Amino acid sequence: MDIAIVGGGPVGASLAVALEGSGLSVAVLEARSTLEAPDPRALALSQGTRLILERLGAWAKLADKATPIETIHVSQRGGLGRAELTAADAGVPALGYVAEYGDLYAALATRLVDCGATVLTGARVTGVHTTSGYGAVNFQRDGADHLLTARLVVLSEGGKSLPADLRRDKDYGQSALVCAVATERPHDRRAYERFTPEGPIALLPLGGDYALVWTTPNDRVEARLALSDADFLARLQAAFGDRQGRFLATGPRSAFPLKLSLAASSGSPRCLRIGNAAHVLHPVAGQGFNLGVRDAWKLAEAILDTPREHLGEADLARHYSQARRFDVVGGSLMTDILVESFSNDHFLMKHARGAALAVLDLAPPIKNLFARKMMFGAQAW
Repeated sequence: MDIAIVGGGPVGASLAVALEGSGLSVAVLEARSTLEAPDPRALALSQGTRLILERLGAWAKLADKATPIETIHVSQRGGLGRAELTAADAGVPALGYVAEYGDLYAALATRLVDCGATVLTGARVTGVHTTSGYGAVNFQRDGADHLLTARLVVLSEGGKSLPADLRRDKDYGQSALVCAVATERPHDRRAYERFTPEGPIALLPLGGDYALVWTTPNDRVEARLALSDADFLARLQAAFGDRQGRFLATGPRSAFPLKLSLAASSGSPRCLRIGNAAHVLHPVAGQGFNLGVRDAWKLAEAILDTPREHLGEADLARHYSQARRFDVVGGSLMTDILVESFSNDHFLMKHARGAALAVLDLAPPIKNLFARKMMFGAQAW
């Protein structure tokens, strides 16, 4: 093969679809046994991601199921200062969208099947190695061992598999508690980012309700998951406040640990990393998945600019790494600063944050630049 993509999730599928019509032979190895994957988890999609999905021919299949975000309200608990970002001020139809993972995956999976790539479901990758002439992927499928070679191997998922000496990790000591919640007032396409001493609380409009992402210290998350619905909603009300009226109901709750994990490099000439294989970010500001989609798009551009016989050579790896460095470093630094600065409850920090939010709200050029950073990453500048 010319290209072997390990991981057929949304990021890997985006890369494969972006290479449609290139004349390159592309294989996608997906561990799941089927591309049908109902999954109610909420994903925040930036306006930039929507534009990429449109170019991939996937947005039309998702548009009716995605909820637009027209306003983002940012505030801190127990302190002055607030800021509102609006789509109208930014000159875009929406600042972003919220969709269920399963709906996004279904839209991309349909395009993946149609784009001409060879899709190997039920393929459990057991090893990847490279030589000067090719990359090789060992995998098990249907009870047998297989080997696939390609000019270029792309790892699109599986950050946990990256050796510790090849990544930089930061454990926040927090987990994201996620569920659907219903509120007394309609969401009117408004999202919230509410910073508290424990960590941020995000409410993302999805359908008629909200998707909740409640950052919780690890030593409290199990107890919070075990609360009755009434007690859980009471705790949430106390932490978030009354801007949406009362919290009326909650769906099933789950949690996952939060960390910052960055690969020390984008890979070697024959094996490149994108998406979760390259970086895992805190969910504050909703940057992680959108960063991965931009990885896929930029790598596709680099591949299409490279003659087939030079795929997997150092120039391609260097070109891709340089194209992505500013966006990846900027996105990870922004989320880390937000987490650390807004989790400090010292009164001086609280007043400084309040002043910063007030300045952001009262300075349209700064506010719109921040909004564009969230929508388009490094291209905002």
